[in-house]
Amino acid sequence: MKGSLIIVGFFVLGALVGLFELIPFNIADTDISFYTLCALMFCVGLGIGNDPQTIRNFRSLNPRLVFLPVMTILGTLAGAALASLVLTHRTAPECMAVGAGFGYYSLSSIFITEYKGAELGTIALLSNIIREIFTLLAAPLLVRWFGNLAPISSGGATTMDTTLPIITRCSGQEFAVVSIFHGFIVDFSVPFLVTFFCSI
Repeated sequence: MKGSLIIVGFFVLGALVGLFELIPFNIADTDISFYTLCALMFCVGLGIGNDPQTIRNFRSLNPRLVFLPVMTILGTLAGAALASLVLTHRTAPECMAVGAGFGYYSLSSIFITEYKGAELGTIALLSNIIREIFTLLAAPLLVRWFGNLAPISSGGATTMDTTLPIITRCSGQEFAVVSIFHGFIVDFSVPFLVTFFCSI
């Protein structure tokens, strides 16, 4: 929760700096976001490759639970496509690109900004931060109403890091491996799906 609030704080700070033109050059005219994206991708790969426990956790996973991240991905994209029926000023691929962030706000918002502009990138940032905060706050209710797998699906790509503690506390320690596996697969899908829907 604290990490999400820090991210929101930096977003608000950046918006104010841009609004009042406190930086003497226009960041949109530079390649800073591209290099930031490259650094983020490197850090994601480094984090995954540097944790041998992740591979060991995969081996002990119940084979049926392999389909949980697939269902999270399909359910999120279906919901985003339905949202485009209400948000008539946005196309279905744009809404699905935002949904394909799966809570991974830092990466998906940069991709979407690069492809579709700052407005949709900002929407993606806020949408994915809200998804993470919702999971952090509502995990106990999700377990009570929908079962132990519900907060894992709700957390999307965040279930291998920021929402993992609340998921293990509410769903049980035995779901930690499922949560890490789910987060890894969904996390891995983000750059491919976001760029795919942005390019349509």
